[in-house]
Amino acid sequence: MNKEKKLKKPVASFILLTNIIFLPLFCIVGVISMMELPKWIFDVMLCVSAWSSTFAFVLLFKKIYPGQSIIRFVKDKFNSKLKFSVILTVVMIQALIFLIILFLVSKNSEVDSIITISSSWMLIYFFFRNLFAGPLGEELGWRGFAQIELQKRHTPLMASIIIGFWWGMWHLPIWFTSGLMGLDLIKYILFFMIALISIKIVMTAFYNLNKNLVIPIIIHQLFNFFIGLINGNLLDLIMYNAILYFVVAVFFIIINPKNVLYGQKETNFRLQPLKGQGD
Repeated sequence: MNKEKKLKKPVASFILLTNIIFLPLFCIVGVISMMELPKWIFDVMLCVSAWSSTFAFVLLFKKIYPGQSIIRFVKDKFNSKLKFSVILTVVMIQALIFLIILFLVSKNSEVDSIITISSSWMLIYFFFRNLFAGPLGEELGWRGFAQIELQKRHTPLMASIIIGFWWGMWHLPIWFTSGLMGLDLIKYILFFMIALISIKIVMTAFYNLNKNLVIPIIIHQLFNFFIGLINGNLLDLIMYNAILYFVVAVFFIIINPKNVLYGQKETNFRLQPLKGQGD
């Protein structure tokens, strides 16, 4: 049996297809919003659009890893035993950032409450909506595949910067729905990119300590969840997050360079061929 032809530029193909899938889905989200349909319909479609990178990766999988099983690939990303110390450190760092931003916003806020959620039920709903509309749909493709694929040729830091940039650019349509214009929009885009590249470096540092995809999922979830809890000026919120996560990223580059600057390059994904397929 002839081998299926392998993609020459798998990461570039993945990024391109992710955007091709995302743009029409995001347009549908916009149409639903303008039609003022029930919020649950909007939220469901928002979650679906967030999975564009996973859809792209699934569609390309056989071209990227001919003869391999995507189920085994996904299982492999969650095989490593989770380290409590890594999870605790991640949660503590992000909780501290949240509290610092909460304090900064509260000093200049004139609203009655600086927390956007008013009930425990809404808090639970908001948590899981963010989980499905972000980390669960994005991390398999962007972190589980693209980042690791680039680490075959680049250091973890360089791979993080490249993927962080393109991950940020994937959000481009969202920038223009922020309501910001002119200089404020430019500042928002700049801080947004700094925040995402910084958090990508943080994800890489912790993922290399505990190679389980749960780690970047937790980091991504807490980033989205905490920023959505604060009732503050959007530009201020993204600026504070950009500065604080940039500081954390630089800190980890300095104290743990072997997992960020000089980390070992990833090896190729190799599994046994599927039953019935030749070498």
